[in-house]
This record gives sequence, C-alpha cells and structure tokens, in this order.
Amino acid sequence: MSEARLREQICSFGASLHQRGLTAGSSGNISVRTDDGWLLTPTNSSLGTLDPARLSKLDWNGKLLAGDPPSKEAFLHRAMYDERKGAGAIVHLHSTHSAAVSCMSGLDHHSCIPPLTPYFVMKIGQLPLIPYHRPGDPNLGDAIRGLAGKHSAVLLANHGPVVSGNTLESAVYAIEELEETAKLFLLLQGHNPRVLTEEQIAELKAVFKL
Repeated sequence: MSEARLREQICSFGASLHQRGLTAGSSGNISVRTDDGWLLTPTNSSLGTLDPARLSKLDWNGKLLAGDPPSKEAFLHRAMYDERKGAGAIVHLHSTHSAAVSCMSGLDHHSCIPPLTPYFVMKIGQLPLIPYHRPGDPNLGDAIRGLAGKHSAVLLANHGPVVSGNTLESAVYAIEELEETAKLFLLLQGHNPRVLTEEQIAELKAVFKL
C-alpha cells in the first residue's frame, strides 16, 4: 500500500474510533510501518481531526523526518515494533472499559482478562499487564520489550491497551474486540463466568492457525 493511502487510512480509522467514543480529546495514538520508516499521529492531536499531510514520519532511530512533532509515546510504539518484526501497525487507546480494567487490583498479570469468548482468543490471545509507569517514562519501553515478543497486545496499568497487527485494519479490529471483552469482564464481576477451557482454546488455535 502506498504511503499516501496509509496516511488516509490512519485518519479514517482515527475518525471512526473517535466518533464511536473509543478515544477522547487528544488521547490515543496510531502508527503504521512504511517502506522507509513509520508514520505516527502527532502530539496533542485528536484522532477525530487528523490531517494526512501533518502526520509525523520518523526513522527507526526516532528522528522526525517530516510532519508535526510526534506523540510523546513514540517510544512505546518503537518498543513494540522492535520486538514484533511482522507488525505493520499499532493502536494505543485510553478506551473506557479497557482502561477501567487496567485500574483494577488483583488482576492476573500474565493474562488480566480471561478467555471469555473465542473472538478474544482469536484476536488478542493472552493480555499481560505492564506495571504502572508515568506517561512518557522511557522505562515503559523496556517493560513492553520484555513481553511484546510473545504477545500482540499488552495492557498498561492505570492507562490503557496497546495492540499490534499485521495491518492497521487488523490492529483496529483487535483493539475493538479487546474493548468489548473488557466490557463483558466488568459486567460479569461477581457472577462466576464460564470461561473457555484449555481444550476449547487449543481447538481454536488449531482450526484458525493462531
């Protein structure tokens, strides 16, 4: 896909996420790998009003090549790309239900949302919890590197989800599925939900080549 088309796609998906309340104000950021670097939404920009020409373009050392100054969480995206060479795009949101789960105590840090549905297993798998770091803390990048090689998505404590995908479309669909599962997880608190068994998860992995 051409860079021009990728720029348009970032703006289109950003507007869709914003219009549906999955990101508010200037929160959240989107990035996409290109042939000669990567594109990232600019700092203090709303995903609902992105301009294709003003997206930040960076090299793999983090140097700004063109566009507006990048999100201060650029290092978060770079850490995920470093560990996931097949990742074509990354979406990070402060979506309400996922962020709410990230604020809960007593979560299983290895998999903080249980396998409630086959769709969660297929698009997310396990969701490890990254311990709390202040916004912009470069140590967060190191924490992500420790898990991103084995997981396409992580949940930042008291913050929100970071999800990678082969394409921007797949990353967006995955983070939307995560948000819906987080909503289910919160609705089911205190209700002793039935989760998928290891055998059912193994069947999904075999059938869908996960």
